[in-house]
Amino acid sequence: MPSGPTAAAEPAPPRVSLLPVFLIVLVDVFGMTLVIPLLAIYAETFHATPLQATMLVSVFAVCQLVSGPIIGHASDRHGRKPLLILSQIGTCIGFIVLARATALWMIYLSRVIDGATAGNLSLAQAYIADNTPPEGRAKAFGLIGIAFGLGFFIGPGVTGFLSEHYGLSAPIYLAAVMSCTSIVATMTLLRGGEAPRATHGDRLAAFRFRTYAQYFARPELRPLLLQFLFFMLAFTTFISGFALFAERRFTWNGHPFGPREIGYVFSFVGFLGIILQGAFIGRLVKRYGERKLAAAGFASLVVGYFFLGATTSVVLLLFVAVISGFGNGVLRPALTSLVTHQAGAREQGVVLGITQSLTSMAAIVAPVVVGLLIERNLLSYWAWLAAALAGVGLWIWVGSQRALRAVEAA
Repeated sequence: MPSGPTAAAEPAPPRVSLLPVFLIVLVDVFGMTLVIPLLAIYAETFHATPLQATMLVSVFAVCQLVSGPIIGHASDRHGRKPLLILSQIGTCIGFIVLARATALWMIYLSRVIDGATAGNLSLAQAYIADNTPPEGRAKAFGLIGIAFGLGFFIGPGVTGFLSEHYGLSAPIYLAAVMSCTSIVATMTLLRGGEAPRATHGDRLAAFRFRTYAQYFARPELRPLLLQFLFFMLAFTTFISGFALFAERRFTWNGHPFGPREIGYVFSFVGFLGIILQGAFIGRLVKRYGERKLAAAGFASLVVGYFFLGATTSVVLLLFVAVISGFGNGVLRPALTSLVTHQAGAREQGVVLGITQSLTSMAAIVAPVVVGLLIERNLLSYWAWLAAALAGVGLWIWVGSQRALRAVEAA
């Protein structure tokens, strides 16, 4: 038998309703999306430079890089539910510190607290993988996409309204309330979530670097993990810089974009995500498969981010949002589903913890580059960097398909 980790045959998962985990993720995402549109601009009110503002994402990600695999591994041993509650408590405390900040260092402290306990999304994905057969995972992971769509549809719009009428801290206080609600929902609504019982072999510690090497050594898993990494690099480049980019590039009614206008753009993208994830993702997977959807997603991001760099009007911005929104909407569930197909039942938490770590690695590096570009007013290069990163993901996909055809022909 091979000594490395292998994707063992999985037993039929228990029948558990995914509605509670969808509601929990929705509340979590709603809290997060209340903060995203204003975080960089909020930091600027404390005299942060663009680099200092974008590095708030990097600081969060450094902490998440350490905590993500540890939490994922611990959830394999002790169950998803208790670790999910712990993660949510950290998020709530982080929001409270952020709302009460009186200096820039307190904003950084809030991101450290939140990042050190981050794991909500990967634990929710592991719960779905535990309770969904392989052929239904892309559609099930689409539930998280719907939650993100609803969150980005409602949250940023609420942020725009609250920040305009009650100040920048008001949406953050509401995010803390939503986080508390998520904790209560997890405690009372989530069923199951115990440690998987599929196998009892020796499991790798997800926080050891040799674990990454062993999972990347799998020829069927390595290109998927690399594609996920470059997807997250492109996405983090976009998400960490868009508020500062829009503030400098676009105007509305004679004044620069602020949290209100940025929030409404995010709401528009979230509305598109709801339509895509709710009505089409299952049909698209059934007709084309996850691999072809991943290719279409990368291609859409290349086109969308490239034209974003050349866009100067709000109308064109919304058109670009449609293109890139499709790419982001299909890539996350498709790649996540493909990754989980290559992992055994007892590995779901670890492998999804690794994807969370790849997300963190992307979020450490990309915001630093973004901050430097925006400080130098290289706004178009910021968007074109995101397009180039998505292009690398597409190139890896093409190479993996050639290798797959070569194996099938041998």
